[in-house]
Formats: sequence, structure tokens, C-alpha cells
Amino acid sequence: MVNTVAFNEPNRSANGHINSTQFEDTRNGVYRTPDVSLDIRVLGMNSGTAMDGIDCALVRYSQASPTAPLHMEILKYDEIPVPQSIKKPVLSMLRETKTTPSLMSQLNVQLGTMFGETVKVFCDKHNIPIDSIDLIGSHGQTIWLLSMPQEGETRSALCLGEGTVISGITGITAVTDFRMAEQAVGRQGAPLVALIDGLLLRHPTKWRICQNIGGIANLCVIPPDCEGGVDAMVDWDCGPGNMFIDNAMRYFTDGEMEYDKDGEWGARGTVNQEIVDRFLDSNPYCNHPPPKTTGRETFGDNEGQAIVDECLALGMSKYDTLATITRITAQNIVKQYRTFLPRYNIDVDKVSEIYMCGGGARNPNIIKYLREQLPNTEILKLDETGVPSDAKEAVSFAQQALEAILGRAALVPINSDTLTPNTISGKIAPGLRWREVMAMAVEFGKGMTRLPTVKEMIVDRKYTEWKP
Repeated sequence: MVNTVAFNEPNRSANGHINSTQFEDTRNGVYRTPDVSLDIRVLGMNSGTAMDGIDCALVRYSQASPTAPLHMEILKYDEIPVPQSIKKPVLSMLRETKTTPSLMSQLNVQLGTMFGETVKVFCDKHNIPIDSIDLIGSHGQTIWLLSMPQEGETRSALCLGEGTVISGITGITAVTDFRMAEQAVGRQGAPLVALIDGLLLRHPTKWRICQNIGGIANLCVIPPDCEGGVDAMVDWDCGPGNMFIDNAMRYFTDGEMEYDKDGEWGARGTVNQEIVDRFLDSNPYCNHPPPKTTGRETFGDNEGQAIVDECLALGMSKYDTLATITRITAQNIVKQYRTFLPRYNIDVDKVSEIYMCGGGARNPNIIKYLREQLPNTEILKLDETGVPSDAKEAVSFAQQALEAILGRAALVPINSDTLTPNTISGKIAPGLRWREVMAMAVEFGKGMTRLPTVKEMIVDRKYTEWKP
């Protein structure tokens, strides 16, 4: 069960600007008016590896004091399509891995413009006054993630979507480029979801996993509080998620279909288990121990197309090919559990629940396989926590933006390359109300040298108005 606490809307001016630090906590009928509290609206934005769309989640965060639980409520969520005028050249560039400094410079501004205009579209569509939003957290578009460099290479990440362009278009302070901020303190820059996964799924006695299947699949294990809880989380990127599946669908339909809706094509085919096993046994990344992260540079369209070509060379139908590629994703997830969780003294058979999110969570072929392989574990949708599975990553970047302006370190999984806390989780581009927002941030916890990391979050209300 998700605990719910009702907070009244704090005093704001007519246009929604922060105007008071007072709110009421009605738990158990007790009313409190703390001296200084936090109340802020943040718009989180995420465009995933597959560029399916731009997830937008407007989140209200409130906190009575730096040591109190953080409360969150999703006010509105939607997915705004990525314009084909941007999507096609970006995907082509990534497949060909050829570009120029001029094109990259222009693309950074074009993507920033896309995200800035998306804020306007989102606000217009849902009748949200744009100046009622205090802060934007935008992941941007990952172009390249070199998280595990070879000899002679430099760990780096390139996420485009210029934050100053976003703030310039919207007038709202924007926080961007979270991956480089993580790499700057010695981590790999991905996954970036343990913060939200841990706070949503912590439990006194149950072992839980949050399994995301976006373009890339990633996992986060949250031990029960009695086994360390959010202070003992582990996470890593599993490997291919929907990326290979989406590439195959585009190939077989000449771009007319971008994903296997409801797993229909995969369900009509027969898995070639030999191809699945050979790929998973030989792929260096899938067999590399954590910590590890990956992206399109490892599991992009070119790698996916090689599997399609192998299947077609054997005379397999398009449906058999989709079934086989889908099984690669599903079987690799189980492989990651059984191969690497024991390194952290985690018995996967003792995991009570797996919460699914991302586009792959809607593929029945993947879910069926997981249930067959993990019969003692309940497979659930993340939506049961009150946060729509499709909105999770956007919500995560909303919170990371919040932590950045507060200068508050976020949770770090214990299997990270380094546990060095990072108190600024991205790059900040001031907006028109920068001084107002920062005045609120400074007043919250004033006098404290460092704000304590949030380890408890309460979802005030389950969000139901979302797109399936």
C-alpha cells in the first residue's frame, strides 16, 4: 500500500508563484505550520534512447523540513511526440556515426528548442499557466554514452538539448545534463533511476526489483529496510530492451510501425533458441559484471540489424524473427538476475516483487517469460505505487532537478564505481524567476551546512489520468 497524506495548497500568488512557506499536514488530524517548508512545482522531461516521445511529468514536491519525508504528487503527465524532422536525422546520424562539429552544434540548439517548445505544447494542452512551473528537469537526448571506456578512451557522455535554450524559450530555470555530472564524480552516468526506484519501492521486509525496459533495459534492487533498504541498493543496465525489437519493426514495415504493439508480431512467431543462446553467451556486455552501463553505441540499430539478417539467412519469417529478438531481451534480464545478483549476496528467488516500467512492460511476451522463469516472484506494474510506469523517468529527472537547486546529494547504489556524493546533479540554466526559486532553496534548511539525503518519500495521491 502507498501511504497518502493530504497537504493543502500553500499560499501562492495569482499566477502560481511561490508566496509562502506554510502548509498543513493533516495526518492523524494534526495541523502543523513549520517555520520553513519546501513547496515547488517541477516539470520533468525525458526523451528515451529510442526517441519514442517526450515524457512530461509535472510534479509537486513538498517537505516540512530537511529531515521530514519528501512528499510528491504528479499533477499531470503526458507524452508529446518527437517531431519527425528531428527524429529521423538523429537516428540516421547515430546509425552512421558520421557527423561534423557544425551539425552537432546545430543539433544541440535544435533539440533544446524542441524541449522548450514541448513545454509550451504540454502547458497549452492541459491549460497549465507556464509561469506556475518553478523548475524544469530535462534529461535531453543521449547521443553517445561512453561509460566503460577502453584503454586510450575517456569516460564521457553527450546529451544534447541546450538548457539555456530551454530556459530562454520558457523563462523557467532548467537543469540538464545529469549524466556528465555523475561521471564528473567518478560514476558511469547511468542508470540514473535508483533515486526514484528506491524511494518508491522501499519496504520493511520485502526484497523488490524495479525493472525498466526502455530502449535499454535496466534494473534496481531495493533490499528490505531490515537488510539495508535504500542504503544498500544495487543497479545496472542489463543490455538491450526495446531497441532491437523497434529496429526490426521499422525494417519489416519500411518505417510504418515503430514498435511491436502488444507483442502481436512476436506472439505469432516461434523462438529460435539457438540464436538467442549464442547471442547471450557471446555478447561481451551481457556477460560483463556490474557496475556497467550501456546504450545505443553498444545495442543500436546496426547491432539489431545483424540479428535480423542472421534470422532471415536461416529462412525465418518476420514473426519468428520478432519472437527471437524479443526473447533475447527477456532471457537476458533473467540472466542478469541469476548471474550477477549473487555477487551482492542477493538470492533472486527471495525477491518478492518485480515492478515493471518502460515500453517493454507492455509486451506480454516478455512478461510471460519472466513469470515462467520466476514463478515465486510477483510481477507487477509500477503504476501500483501511484506513479505511472511511463512517467517514472520523467519524474526521476524532476526530482534530480530539485536536488540540484537544493544542493542536496541523492542516493548512490552501493555497487557504483564510487560512492562520492554529488550535490549538484546537473547543469543549471537560470530562468526569469531564478532569484525567487533560489531564495526558496536557500531558506529551506537555512543554517545547515549540508542537507541530508532524502530516504523516505510519500506519494500523496495515486495518479490515474495517464495514457496507457
